[in-house]
Amino acid sequence: MYNWEIEAERLLKAELARKGITYRVLALKLEAIGVTDTESAIANKINRGRYKMVFFMQCMKAIGIDEVSVAPQGERSGQSQPRAV
Repeated sequence: MYNWEIEAERLLKAELARKGITYRVLALKLEAIGVTDTESAIANKINRGRYKMVFFMQCMKAIGIDEVSVAPQGERSGQSQPRAV
């Protein structure tokens, strides 16, 4: 069974890592666009992998990402890996 929570966690963490952004910096960037949340609350949301789409969109806007790939992790590099269905 595919674990969507883990994929959601990986997707957001990957975008943050790509930009070199910590949870502390993300909290400051979110605050700059009017979203107030503590660093620990942000870390909890992301580490659970269960957050609302609006939070994901706010994070992407705050860190300057316009597009993301939602392909499963193994397929993001263009290498498709078979998965059991």
